[in-house]
Amino acid sequence: PKVDGPPANYNDFGDFLSALATRYKGRIQAYQIWNEPNLARDWGGQTPSATDYVRLLKIAYQAIKAADPQAIVITAGLAPTTASGAIATPDMDYLQQMYDAGAKQYFDMLGLHAAGYRAPPEADPGTVAKDPVMTNNDPSPEKAKRIYAFRHAEDIRKIMVQNGDEAKRVAILEFGWTSDPRPNSPYHWFAVSEELKAKYIVGAYDYARKQWQPWVGIMSLIYVSAPYWTPEDEQYYWSITDPKGNPRPAYDAVKAMLKN
Repeated sequence: PKVDGPPANYNDFGDFLSALATRYKGRIQAYQIWNEPNLARDWGGQTPSATDYVRLLKIAYQAIKAADPQAIVITAGLAPTTASGAIATPDMDYLQQMYDAGAKQYFDMLGLHAAGYRAPPEADPGTVAKDPVMTNNDPSPEKAKRIYAFRHAEDIRKIMVQNGDEAKRVAILEFGWTSDPRPNSPYHWFAVSEELKAKYIVGAYDYARKQWQPWVGIMSLIYVSAPYWTPEDEQYYWSITDPKGNPRPAYDAVKAMLKN
């Protein structure tokens, strides 16, 4: 297999998951199948293929369910991107291609990624898409630029409903805001202060609690810093703690927020 890509033989992945789900039956509650397969960099450098991903998903689902029928199978979180062609497929297009390839019967929850970019969490995706500041002058079609809003998750949900999958819930596998100050970083243009990051993260949880029930499930915030991350790592600036475990404003804000 290529680095960060699927195995040459998809059944090898199924065999691994069968062994894993058998060993940890009743102890692992959910399995996420891959990460951002709509990006070539996470698909072994190959042009992203929703059809191939669904083949992998089917094998994974059947292997896990045969070993542990109660385990939850979650699709890969798709990268919100306006890029297309050999390097990427926009998440909305990729998801529809997944449904067209028969994905519906091979997952229990839909995974997605919901980066906030520069906009506040309650911002309307249509409004954000029209704003050159919020989209970094991205020349992509306006519809594609809806990804620059946290509420782009609603666009993904709409595709689920259109495909008769409204009974399933969504797992937000990654979301957050970055404070990356490095001028040469691709994340610098949408960096916010640590204080604003804290406000936006709490606002995102609050918005989802009030507007996205009952279809939203887990919301996995990124990140609690690894001890070896440095200011040269992009994850360092998304984190709500520093590498020594000291809390940043977002950590304290999440700790103090209403939880129900």
